[in-house]
Amino acid sequence: MSLDFTTLDLLRQNHPAWRLLRSDHAPLVASFLHRVFVVPNVRVMAQADLVEALEDELFGLRERLGENVFPKPALEYLNDWAGNDKAWLRKFYVQGSDEPHFDLTPSTEKAIAWLGTLTERTFVGTESRLLTLFELLKQMSEGSETDPEARIAELHKRRDEIDAEIARVLSGDIPLLDDTALKDRFQQFMALARELLTDFREVEHNFRALDRRVRERIALWDGGKGALLEEIMGERDAIADSDQGRSFRAFWDFLMSNRRQEELTELLDRVLCLPPVAELRPDARIRRIHYDWLEAGEHTQRTVAQLSQQLRRFLDDKAWLENRRIMDILRNIETKALELRDSPPTGDMMTVADTAATIELPMERPLYVPPVKPRIADLALETADAEVDAAALFSQVVIDKTALSRHIRHALQERSQITLGELCEKYPLKQGLAELVTYLQLAGETFKSLVDEEVTEIIVWQHDDGRLKQARLPRVIFVR
Repeated sequence: MSLDFTTLDLLRQNHPAWRLLRSDHAPLVASFLHRVFVVPNVRVMAQADLVEALEDELFGLRERLGENVFPKPALEYLNDWAGNDKAWLRKFYVQGSDEPHFDLTPSTEKAIAWLGTLTERTFVGTESRLLTLFELLKQMSEGSETDPEARIAELHKRRDEIDAEIARVLSGDIPLLDDTALKDRFQQFMALARELLTDFREVEHNFRALDRRVRERIALWDGGKGALLEEIMGERDAIADSDQGRSFRAFWDFLMSNRRQEELTELLDRVLCLPPVAELRPDARIRRIHYDWLEAGEHTQRTVAQLSQQLRRFLDDKAWLENRRIMDILRNIETKALELRDSPPTGDMMTVADTAATIELPMERPLYVPPVKPRIADLALETADAEVDAAALFSQVVIDKTALSRHIRHALQERSQITLGELCEKYPLKQGLAELVTYLQLAGETFKSLVDEEVTEIIVWQHDDGRLKQARLPRVIFVR
């Protein structure tokens, strides 16, 4: 991209990342979104959870800086950040839920990543990056060589180098990386690992833009059904066969290999135990970075699958000709909605009196009943002296099924199966029997599970008063 005056001026006016850096609230926005989304690798968060987290953040800031520093409620700030004039968050509804959800936009993540580069680094390595560049050039040169003799000569040369290195190791000459080289390479690994997570959000954003164009084309189409299908199928093939699509598919196939996952886990455990690497105090999440890649890639795969879902809905419309007038009305509504997307009207657009008709049949009306005339006794009211314990109002137990589902998913990322007893040892029961019953409900409704009637497990938890309680039940096994 050419960084001329006109281009930079347009970016300053229109790019969300630049708007974030110019905002008066940039420290609040960047620090909060980095802590909530980027650090734990959260891709989607419900509105209630995000509002609660922002309320806690604003409470702490008001305690330190004064009550008037951020006067608006948390939800108003989130809606402002998700508006078209800022576009720092993406507000949407997930399938099967009527609660809004939020996600970072790629522009916001780019701005946060750039802010992270402004801090002064105690160690700046250049050797590993130079070696990486040199290796990339070698791969491109060898991968584009069409002469078989040249390819064979290069392979023979590489084999001779490996044989010479084997001979040196056998003779006792084992070359080792010094502490500086280890720190240099580990810093580059952490930077590339974090950049890869950032790239996932941008790839998902690009696929979502393609999905939006397909939906708009269906809404505005006036021609025949066959011509539209042909064009949409071509668009779907273009997405899958694009450079971005082929690169993502190759990455996903590589990462989904069990052998590769085990190899990555072993390498990370071995490297993180090295004393020079431990001196850098790496983030604890770096040990599970490949599982974060899997979770981010799953969101991207789900976005790509929305295209096929849209096509299936279109193909299932068997009443195209019979309901042509209804379809034309719906298309007209969609066209008007697309025209007003960037400049929605203010105020209420329309009101609905009721969502259903109220039907009352004559025979359903009750017969007349004479009213009972009350008898009022002339008695003076006395104040009761009974004491009512209000603690029962605050002793209600609420089980967070989302947190329990997260425990099961995290456990199955490391293992192919886990029993309910092992899960309760790893994540002790906090709500007692109610939480145990919720685990059993998830085993039957949400996750794939098996029940071994021949083996009995004893699950123990601690009551609020310190007493230990236990439950005896057949072994329940959650499987991946």
